[in-house]
Amino acid sequence: MFSERALDGDVAAVRDAYAPETVVLNSATDFETLDPGAAEDLLLVTDSVDPLALDPSWVPESAPDQLHRYAGSDFTIGLPGDGGVAWTTQTEPACVIVKPRLETSPDAFVDFLVAEAIVEASLGEPEQFIEFFGDRYQELAALTDSRLGPSGTYQLAVALYDAYLGRQTRAAFETWTEDYPDLHDAWVDAGERLKPRLSDLPTELAQGRTDFAAAAELACSAVKHGLELPAPFAALDTAAYDDHGADYAVRWAEKTFEQLE
Repeated sequence: MFSERALDGDVAAVRDAYAPETVVLNSATDFETLDPGAAEDLLLVTDSVDPLALDPSWVPESAPDQLHRYAGSDFTIGLPGDGGVAWTTQTEPACVIVKPRLETSPDAFVDFLVAEAIVEASLGEPEQFIEFFGDRYQELAALTDSRLGPSGTYQLAVALYDAYLGRQTRAAFETWTEDYPDLHDAWVDAGERLKPRLSDLPTELAQGRTDFAAAAELACSAVKHGLELPAPFAALDTAAYDDHGADYAVRWAEKTFEQLE
């Protein structure tokens, strides 16, 4: 199921600098959430596993099944929204897992995603949004489910946590000009590719061509690139979010949806 991925150049250097014990793996199959049997295969390439113990009451009954599974007692890894690279600190050492869906992607882009995951895994932050929100996720769902539906609330929560992590990873990426120039260039290039979509976002939202959760996903993905965000998402790229975390995110959602009514 998993095999160690060979690293070289800037990616190897980033791993050595930020998380030297982290194991980077290729996955034989794509996945959103690894079931317990597949997740336990990580024991073959790591020293031990320490499954998360989450409170199932954090998850509303209406939430997608994958979230209930993740918060349950079974050892699972990954959630929809992780993209082509996932990471977990439920293993010792931590793992970054590259999925087959990236096989046709440009090497420079894949290298950046791997490096980004290494940095994220080194931050000491939760690996998924549900741990970030904790019992505040119920409050977020109460604010947004009626407008977005449970799947939209899930998508928004993923985006909000992406923005929270993005402010931290951006601080690293901005310093990579000399030490890891290839990865810095890939980070800049990915941001440039987002700019046209980001500039069209207010119009698309106003005309109903993009729903709110999808707009949040796009805007929050731009935080790690330091791009100028349109309202109401600009309020997420602030030091107050660093300081107050989930409390700030829920309050932002409350104020935003009051203004949308």
